[in-house]
Amino acid sequence: SVSAAFWEHLRHLGLQDFPCGVGSWNKSRFNAHTSSHGGQPGLGTDASGQEAAVLLDEESPEALIRDRRSPWALPPGCSPQDQHLQEMAVLAPELVQGSNVFQILRSLRIVGKGVEEVDEGLLQLHHLEELILSANQISRITSANLPQTLKVLELCCNAVADLQDLCSQPPPELQHLGLGYNRLCSPSQDKYLTAAFWPNLVSLDLSFNNFTDLLGLVSQLSSLQKLRVLVLQGNPLALIPTYRGFLVDSLPKLSVLDDVHIGPDERHQFHGLARQPELIRSEAQVVVSIGEIKGVPDPSPRQQLEVGSEAPVITYSYCVTYEF
Repeated sequence: SVSAAFWEHLRHLGLQDFPCGVGSWNKSRFNAHTSSHGGQPGLGTDASGQEAAVLLDEESPEALIRDRRSPWALPPGCSPQDQHLQEMAVLAPELVQGSNVFQILRSLRIVGKGVEEVDEGLLQLHHLEELILSANQISRITSANLPQTLKVLELCCNAVADLQDLCSQPPPELQHLGLGYNRLCSPSQDKYLTAAFWPNLVSLDLSFNNFTDLLGLVSQLSSLQKLRVLVLQGNPLALIPTYRGFLVDSLPKLSVLDDVHIGPDERHQFHGLARQPELIRSEAQVVVSIGEIKGVPDPSPRQQLEVGSEAPVITYSYCVTYEF
């Protein structure tokens, strides 16, 4: 589940272990910090309440987590949220102890961890705005288990085939929905891609699924008045010759299609195409050009028969198979 992967991720960050946390390794520093704000004298103060000099051989926890040579430094490519949590565990460790960490997290990234279930444990993250669950094994996701504060939901490279459960109580403020490389298809899923479920959607990734009905899909997407970025490449409908032009003219507020900016010239070029649906055929043509084939014998030079000869003629045939 996502919750299990989340707790394993926190354990890996070591927020309660040296050099993070409230252990004895940084007690003098925190006591000195407390006394300077009117607290009780501690290990870092003398009898008169004055701060004592920090031992010269005491290493700074901040240096230990930020120095790339340190064994406690986060690996390259870690998320900004991980860096923030680790710094908090050094500077204000009490804020990331126990359930307090739920109040801090704004972004959660669980990628390639074999997650199959999005469970209700996520509801404890009351301020979560970004949830990245790419490259897992999620086939079903229930919106009732998603924080309503979400603005970004990324489910790329999973096994999602049905959006019904996701659309039962979708996060109302969601701005980006990533569903690329899943198992969605037309026409059963088109009806879930409307403003009735995603009123604030700005970016939508449906790449590399099995959408085939361009007219049906566009009729639903046209209700998304805030949609500016759309990715549909990798679907069978993208093979239609008038695919890009029809989308550009049908969705006038779109700014980027398939990672390519839509400029004024392209708008002008495809103007009026949306009113000619007859140009969209429910078929695609693939042309394969063969440059050269090696290893196939050519028997024709051996069959130079004399005129009137009754010798048998041998015919050869070959089968070439293409797999897409």
